[in-house]
Amino acid sequence: MARSTQRVSTLGVLCFAAAALAGCRGQTSRETPVFGIRNMYDQPRYDVQEEGDGKLFADKRTMRPLPEGVIARETEIDPRIARGRLEDETAYVQEIPKEVVTRMGGMQPMLERGRARYDIYCAPCHDGTGSGEGLVKQRAEAAGAAAFKPPTFHQDRLRHIPDGQLFATISNGKSNMPPYGAVVPVNDRWSIVAYVRALQLSQAKLPQESKP
Repeated sequence: MARSTQRVSTLGVLCFAAAALAGCRGQTSRETPVFGIRNMYDQPRYDVQEEGDGKLFADKRTMRPLPEGVIARETEIDPRIARGRLEDETAYVQEIPKEVVTRMGGMQPMLERGRARYDIYCAPCHDGTGSGEGLVKQRAEAAGAAAFKPPTFHQDRLRHIPDGQLFATISNGKSNMPPYGAVVPVNDRWSIVAYVRALQLSQAKLPQESKP
């Protein structure tokens, strides 16, 4: 019984070796070990901004223009919310649109979100209190570039600008401040506005009571 089992095992090894040798073609294959569908592996492609050959599109533009009037699904179309402007574009909105506050679940969650986003995008320059003494400013001054000093939020000019103007500044940037419109979502930018207002109120000088 043992010899019979050994013969079967030896025969199996020999059959496997014969099959392996029969599969050798005697040359190096240039194809991948696992070769999928040919037309998916060897299909035409174009680089960004590359000019086409006119076979796909007559104008040879490989990057196709958007259809007229199309907007991204997540695009905010209300100018009050999207740009901080009135619908007639005559001025900035004075206060954060109520629709945004509702989206955020109320003012308290909005302030918490605003603080988290502020700490990421704003505090490096404006510091945690909004006084403009962040690490970026300190390093700029140390390098002799004092012109990069950001303004403090605790000045009358910024205390009294409309909320929409503050939102637009965050979105579009100003002076040395880069635009964050493409980086920070709309609701988060409004949340930052709310938190900046909270910072301003926290350090506002209360009027002193008149002495008799």
